[in-house]
Amino acid sequence: MEKLSVAIITYNEEKNIKRCLESVVDIADEIVILDSFSSDATESICKKYNVKFFQHAFDGHIQQKNRVLTLVSFDLVLSLDADECLDNTLKTEIKKIKENRLFDGFEMNRLTNYCGKWVRHCGWYPDRKLRLWDKTKGKWGGINPHDKYELLENSKIGYLKGDILHYSYYSIKGHLNQVNSFTEIGAQQLIIKGKKPNYFKIIFSPLVKFIRDFFIKLGFLDGFYGFVICIISSHATFLKYVKHKQMWDEKNNNK
Repeated sequence: MEKLSVAIITYNEEKNIKRCLESVVDIADEIVILDSFSSDATESICKKYNVKFFQHAFDGHIQQKNRVLTLVSFDLVLSLDADECLDNTLKTEIKKIKENRLFDGFEMNRLTNYCGKWVRHCGWYPDRKLRLWDKTKGKWGGINPHDKYELLENSKIGYLKGDILHYSYYSIKGHLNQVNSFTEIGAQQLIIKGKKPNYFKIIFSPLVKFIRDFFIKLGFLDGFYGFVICIISSHATFLKYVKHKQMWDEKNNNK
């Protein structure tokens, strides 16, 4: 049977990490946590589960997730965020993979809980993620804060039944706080890549985002919170591009 490493990065996750660890403790051969010097009870909770616990200053989601891969012992790796856990169907599927793995990586659906409600539309589900893979066949890439695991060309990808359960936001305030943080990072990444501000995107991208998520992606079927999610997502698109414009102007005015 192939051995499995579970890799998790954390920062002040005392509210979530116990649920995450309990969902994998009976399928993992080791659990490796890379923490960004949490100031809450994250470390003490983790150490109750016989994890391998390391710390490193946070320098980006992609950087931190690639760093934790250098700390795991086995090639087969399951990557989870601290606010995620596995449902029973997905756990059963992963046990089967340990017994007979036919692919280099495996995708699975992610179902998000928003303020106590499971969101099945708004473009948030099935939200397929590549989270189980042979670590020798790829690395984390993408653009911060939206990381993704990139397998080598010609790698074979399978699909697993079941869901990653994602406990994303406990309040609308928490969602707005993260939007403010993530749009700042997203705008900075546009600056780093040398992208020029685009008034067309500032004006029309938020509107297109709302129409797509609320009507085409059936966000209205998620009721009140579906509407809230679609409005905030549209607002996030607007914020990213106006912050990009402001950063661009400040950069060029300082030359």
